[in-house]
Amino acid sequence: MRSIPVHHAAGMVLCHDITRIVPGGVKGPAFRKGHVIAAGDIDDLLRLGKEHIYVWDLAEGFIHEDDAARRMAGAVAGEGIVLSAPCEGRINLLAAQAGLLTVNAANLRRLNAIEEVTIATLHGNVVVSPGQMLAGTRVVPLVVDAAKIEAVEALCAEYGPVVGVRPFRPLRIGVVTTGGEVYHGRIKDAFGPILRRKFEELSCTVIRQVFVPDDQDMTVRAIHRLIDEGADMIAVTGGMSVDPDDLTPSSIRAAGGAVITYGSPTFPGAMFMLAYLGEIPVVGLPGCVMYHKASIFDLTVPRLVAGERLTRADIVELGHGGLCAMCPECRYPACGFGKG
Repeated sequence: MRSIPVHHAAGMVLCHDITRIVPGGVKGPAFRKGHVIAAGDIDDLLRLGKEHIYVWDLAEGFIHEDDAARRMAGAVAGEGIVLSAPCEGRINLLAAQAGLLTVNAANLRRLNAIEEVTIATLHGNVVVSPGQMLAGTRVVPLVVDAAKIEAVEALCAEYGPVVGVRPFRPLRIGVVTTGGEVYHGRIKDAFGPILRRKFEELSCTVIRQVFVPDDQDMTVRAIHRLIDEGADMIAVTGGMSVDPDDLTPSSIRAAGGAVITYGSPTFPGAMFMLAYLGEIPVVGLPGCVMYHKASIFDLTVPRLVAGERLTRADIVELGHGGLCAMCPECRYPACGFGKG
């Protein structure tokens, strides 16, 4: 840091804020610490009474904080990401599209272990909207050793980007609703409209909903019929408990589904089932999906729609953070539910 005449300051990095005071008006920073002084700034600085200012010398091998943040952001950004302009040394990563936020947490830890590097993200595996802020990058000092930024870039080249947004695939969804009470018209189905809305929010379309009684053969035929009609995913509602007449899990197995899990360490959503018929996911959805704003549906189905093939290990991982706090006013996803 050194003091130099303002007339010689073009291209230098300001190392302190310079305040502008307007009598009877406002008081605030005219130039902020870290600003790279342009030739056009000289007259403004003189009008502010600054004939000498303190600046950083950008010695060879060092990078200004804005350039460092920009290079780090470019390295950690994956698909579906746009970058903000630098502000006070920070670059924000924004969603370029609606989709599922993915975060490479292992590589994020590697990067933040580099001294003077700071990268923060939202929790991954949540639905995000275009323009939503997902992450930020900056370095601690005004100027940083270029080798540290090169290390960030090298780790991302080796282990992949940190933040991305997977677009939702416009899947065709077939719904099978089991239960004699609905099949025979004793009660009105309430699950179908909720599923239609939830899938539409994920860019999917429910092509048909089939009602069957608590009958395994009819349920199996309904699943296969919807697949023959072009369904890319099957959602089965009703009959997911352990009551003797609840036959949905056995029906999914009888349909030929390779079961990934029957049961999930999430409350609500413990009676969730996931199976695959070839490449087609079949989800058995418990009644909590109908009653709770956030449930096992929100922790798994968006990932399936984004093209992820979930494993038993993925479901087991949900236990850390899988307890919904049942807040009087649901704030999901701005809460800890599903975020290990």
